Order: sequence, then structure tokens, then C-alpha cells
Amino acid sequence: MAGEQSTADPVNPLREERDQRLPRIAGPCSVVIFGVTGDLSRKKLMPAIYDLVNRGLLPPAFALVGFARREYSDEDFAQIVLESVKAHARTEFRQEVWDQLSEGIRFVQGTFEDDAAFSQLATTLKQLDHDRGTGGNHAFYLSIPPNAFPVVLQQLSRTGLAAAVEPEPGQAKPWRRVVIEKPFGHDLKSAQELNALVNRTFPEETVFRIDHYLGKETVQNLLALRFANELFQPIWNSNYVDHVQITMAEDIGLGGRAGYYDGIGAARDVIQNHLLQLLALTTMEDPVSFQPKQLQIEKIKVFSALKLVEPLDETTARGQYTEGWQGSEHVVGLLDEEGFDPQSRTETYAAITLNVDTRRWAGVPFYLRTGKRLGRRVTEIAIMFKRAPHLPFDQVMTEELGQNALVIRVQPDEGITLRFGSKVPGSSMEVRDVNMDFSYGASFTESSPEAYERLILDVLLGEPSLFPVNEEVELSWRILDPVLEHWAAEGKPDPYESGTWGPKSADEMLARTGREWRRP
Repeated sequence: MAGEQSTADPVNPLREERDQRLPRIAGPCSVVIFGVTGDLSRKKLMPAIYDLVNRGLLPPAFALVGFARREYSDEDFAQIVLESVKAHARTEFRQEVWDQLSEGIRFVQGTFEDDAAFSQLATTLKQLDHDRGTGGNHAFYLSIPPNAFPVVLQQLSRTGLAAAVEPEPGQAKPWRRVVIEKPFGHDLKSAQELNALVNRTFPEETVFRIDHYLGKETVQNLLALRFANELFQPIWNSNYVDHVQITMAEDIGLGGRAGYYDGIGAARDVIQNHLLQLLALTTMEDPVSFQPKQLQIEKIKVFSALKLVEPLDETTARGQYTEGWQGSEHVVGLLDEEGFDPQSRTETYAAITLNVDTRRWAGVPFYLRTGKRLGRRVTEIAIMFKRAPHLPFDQVMTEELGQNALVIRVQPDEGITLRFGSKVPGSSMEVRDVNMDFSYGASFTESSPEAYERLILDVLLGEPSLFPVNEEVELSWRILDPVLEHWAAEGKPDPYESGTWGPKSADEMLARTGREWRRP
């Protein structure tokens, strides 16, 4: 009736489900880390969990459980976590935050083959449900070698830990999730076997494959750059883009990592996951929404359309670093690193050429490269535009003018650079490249969270947007396998001096088409 007041409860607009201004906070839960004494856990996972608690994104009803063969008590393990937090956490240390987190820290001692240890783990989690109110919600983080997956998954299945129990009447159903670190297999066949193995214990919607590059703020900003701005959409295609270079360069060598890296190599370690994912986000069409399923659909379309450019002798390159100078330090070559076979054919540099066979990208080559002991540490996506079809200038006026470029800097100096030509002040018409630069550090007062903070929180929220699914993993191996097979049958990697930007064959790879690598 007109004039009558509604009897409905008033709505707080800040609490609407559509409103994204308030951060989402995980519900009651625990995280169990297998391989908790390793570098990844100490330097990334435990500090990230503390930072999430410090930012108020994990609830008081949270628990952290470590599983390893060391004979630690709960207090010993808590001290290990504390040392990791103080050494590697991004946010400031606050005693009251640590006191809250430490109350939920537990440790279970045992090997992966130890039935009694997993039974003890089940007892510990049940006790945490009672003492900490974790509600039967548990995430299992497998920070372990892939060859240990089968036994751990079998133990989780045997003890009933993989399957959530039925809830009490009126209660929400608890969840169980598993987190897997790369590598996701070493070729297509092994990836398919691994996926089948995992899915026998955990349904695909409960599997979270970590690619930490997808958690980086700059990678997510790529989606904002593309789909929130009309400015770039009309030129984001083969009519204007000449080629795209995606680079992940490291200035470190492999000292001490021979056991992990020998036999894997740069292509398996980086191109199959990190760089192909960056390519997919760069080239995908507009998703209907940013719901996980819609993002996955668009990425899978890209992977399905990817084609290797042949002949592979001319469109791929690989190398091994030799001794040289990394800055002011003289460093040894790969084959002189401790633990490496002097006859090793494992590549530390890899570059491949791909086409995206769609209407938008037909004819645009995508050059992916990665390497150790290169000139500097940098990850970037460089969109290189075609030159203007008509330059009404004398040659001398534009001899210092290069190609327009849009460069998304993923790390370490996160931001975006736009390169274009501008007139040099003076009486003559001289045109030279200039840069328009956006830097995260200079533009926002809030520092970017670590990738693992975002990814761990998404696991606990059940948000799979940033995690590759089975089909993405298998399609990416289908793309890379022919390159690996070709390299295995043909010769060995080309040498390149430490501190340079890769082997000569990589420069020749682009020179054949009249292009050259961008110097980051």
C-alpha cells in the first residue's frame, strides 16, 4: 500500500554479494603441507599463510599442519614456522597475530609409506575440528616430488581424508581439496597418467594446480588492461600487431639444483606452464564473465588453436650456459656445476615459435624464450606493433625510430611501458623512441601481495580461476612434445656465455624473418 514502510530488513550495500569492495575471507579450515621442511614451504608457503592472517583474510578458526619425517614436536615446528615468517614474510611481524596463528600449528612425524603416521594425521585433523573449529574443511598441499604423489594420494584415500564427511543436519558440507605444485608430468603421456591418478582420489573441481606466475598481480592486471579499456581493443589483432615476445630470463645458474633440473630443462620447467599460460591470457577472447569456468573456456580455445611453426630447426633454439661474467662475478658453466653430468644435453635456454590459428591472430608469430644465466632477471610480455605504412620523413629523420611496443613487465619492476615515436626538440624533424611508463610501486600506496598469498587464499575460498585444469595441462604438453622429441633426436644445445642473452641460434631464429629480440 502506498505510504507504508517495508517490513523487510534494511540492506547494507557493503554486504551485497555483488559488491567486491570488501575482501573475501576464508572460512574455518586447515592447511596440511607435505614436504614442509623444503625451501618452497619455508620461503613461500609459511610466510604467505602468516601474511594472510596478518591481513585479516584467514579466520581465527584456522590451523596449519606440517607432515615430514623429522622428529619435531608441535613446539619445534612452530619455531621453524616463526623463523620462516621473520625471515621471509612480506608484512610486518606482529606478536598478537603470531599468537593467534601459533595456537593452531601442529606437526605429524612420519614417512609417506607410514600407515600409522597418516592415521595420526587423521586423528590430528579431527581434533583440530573440535579444538579450533576448522569444520572438517582441509586442504592438502603436496609440496613434494611427483614420484611421491601416488603413495600420498593412496594414504589420503585409505584414511578417508580425501573425502569430506557428511555434515550434521543444517550444516554446510565440509570440503577437501588438494594442491599440486608443478611439474605436471614431463610429457603428454605422463601428464595424462598423473591427472588420472589424482582424479581417482580427488574430483577435478577439488584439484588446484599451482602456477605461481598466475598469482602475480601484473599477470592479473593483463586482464584489466585488455578488457577494462577500450583503448587497446581495436589494435589487439593481426591488423596492427607484428609479433609478440614473451620472455622469462633469470640471472642465476643451477648450482645445487642438478638433481631436480638435469633431464628436465628450460622448456619443460618454464615454457610448458608459465609462458604458455601468459600467451593464453594475452590472446584469449573476452570471457562472458570472470567466473572460473568462463576463463578456462577461453584459455582452452587458445591452447586448441596453437600451432608450432616449422621447420623446428629454424623456428626453435636451445642452449647451455658456459662460464662467463654475471655482473662483477665470474661464474662457471653448467657442465662444471656440481652434480651435473659433463655429457648432459639438458638445455638451460629454450626458445620456440608459435602461431595462434584464429581470425584475430592469424599470421602473427609468438616467440617464447626462457633461460638461466642471462643478462638480467626479468619476465615480460612485449606486444610489437607493425611499422607505419608510410613515413613522410627523410631516412635520417627516423633512423633512431623503432617499432611501437606495449610491454607488460611481470617482474621484477612490475608495470607497463608504451613505446612510441616523438619529435626531438629542435629545428629539424627528428623522430626518436620515447617511453610512457606505469609502475605499480609509484602509482599505488598498497604493495602487491605475493603470488602465493593470492593462490593459497583462492584455494581456501574454492576459487579455481587462476589454476590450470586437466585439459589445459594436456594441451600444453601436446604443443611442446614435438619440440622435445625433435631436440632429443638432433644434436645438443648450443653454448652461450653466462651474462649474455642466449645462443647465436636464437638470434638467427628471429633474423630469418627480419626481426630481432627485444633487449629488456
